[in-house]
Amino acid sequence: MTQPLALVLYHRLLPGTQLVNRLQDLQYRVETLTDPARLTECAEQTKPMLVLADLDAPQQDVCGAIRRLKQNPATQHLPVIGFLGEESAALQDQARQAGASLVVSSTAILQHLSECLDQALQVE
Repeated sequence: MTQPLALVLYHRLLPGTQLVNRLQDLQYRVETLTDPARLTECAEQTKPMLVLADLDAPQQDVCGAIRRLKQNPATQHLPVIGFLGEESAALQDQARQAGASLVVSSTAILQHLSECLDQALQVE
């Protein structure tokens, strides 16, 4: 059986690399990228099971990238977990409106990754 693929978009090195390591510990293959503008293109090419996106990317429109991903018929089905360092109700709302399935803090996603994945991957 092949390992599921997770696509991780991150800007901050520490939570991003920790998240990649945790996903690999959970037997996921991981593809990473740092440019939100390439999110939809990369998702179309790699066909991941889910996307994890660092919302704390100054000067980059991560919520816009999530919106484009969800508007694309080839990628709209992908669950997206957004994570952020500082609590920001406005950024959480923007990410949810863009189509993120779940928005959590960087600390929470690292501590409760299995539960976050289960919640995001639930079939409705």
